[in-house]
Amino acid sequence: MLNFLPPLARGIIATLLLTLNVLFWPSLVFVLSIPKFLLPFKPMRRIIDRMLQWISENWISCNSGWMSLIQKTKWDVQGLENLNYKGWYLVVSNHQSWVDIFVLQHLLNRRIPLMKFFLKHELIWVPVMGPAWWALDFPFLRRHNAEYLKKHPEQKRKDFETTKLACEKYATMPTSVMNFLEGTRFTKSKHDRQDSPYQYLLRPKAGGIALALSVLGDKFNSLLNITIVYPDFTPTFWDFLCGKLKRVTVRVSHVEIPPHILHGDYEGDEKFRADFQQWVQHLWQEKDLQIELLRKEAGAA
Repeated sequence: MLNFLPPLARGIIATLLLTLNVLFWPSLVFVLSIPKFLLPFKPMRRIIDRMLQWISENWISCNSGWMSLIQKTKWDVQGLENLNYKGWYLVVSNHQSWVDIFVLQHLLNRRIPLMKFFLKHELIWVPVMGPAWWALDFPFLRRHNAEYLKKHPEQKRKDFETTKLACEKYATMPTSVMNFLEGTRFTKSKHDRQDSPYQYLLRPKAGGIALALSVLGDKFNSLLNITIVYPDFTPTFWDFLCGKLKRVTVRVSHVEIPPHILHGDYEGDEKFRADFQQWVQHLWQEKDLQIELLRKEAGAA
């Protein structure tokens, strides 16, 4: 609608609308987080959690509203059929930009339960948003490198317990557990530093979803394997706000979770860990080939 405006004007308008949205809806979440903290009784938590979900879905809808106002994006999306709003989903996706989160929320809002993301622990201190994410039961993890964990193995156990507690809460209400398996956004420098065996992806990290499956495996309807491709260029968040996101290609596939990888001990069972990593690597090999095909079909730069 406003795509006739110059990019800077669109960026300013989008920033203002996003800011208003962030001030309004998360503030309501923050208000509800107080009784949730003070009254940690299960019946009360269920009522508050339903209210929080309603607020969050409206928050996402408002984001979709200003996106439609600012952007004239051509969406090439397949695989949204047969989703269950009252089901449990494990969602994985490749990760290239902060824009990925808005794309996923825009497409999946009210089609599946609210997605809960694994967040860096430092984000809990973000004003308004941090307490809002806490109230929504987003797991906050301390992501240390392998060298640090060798010296402080107890930190790894803390992340394990945090994820386990969060997943146990999800068992009482339909939830979508979202994980960017790469753990960070794809860049050429990260790809080279990892010596990644994939052309368009970083190496996947399987520990988070292994734990989610061990706690909630029987509840998950399926794994939603999502592939996002930006045919023209990978947008920065400012590019997105300025309405420069012209084309997005998204494929959603339902992947049956093999019974043998449910409820295993990823940390303590070496054979199970190897089998699980092999399964994830196979998903990633297929995703890498899919990205190459989608880029060719779209005439990507």
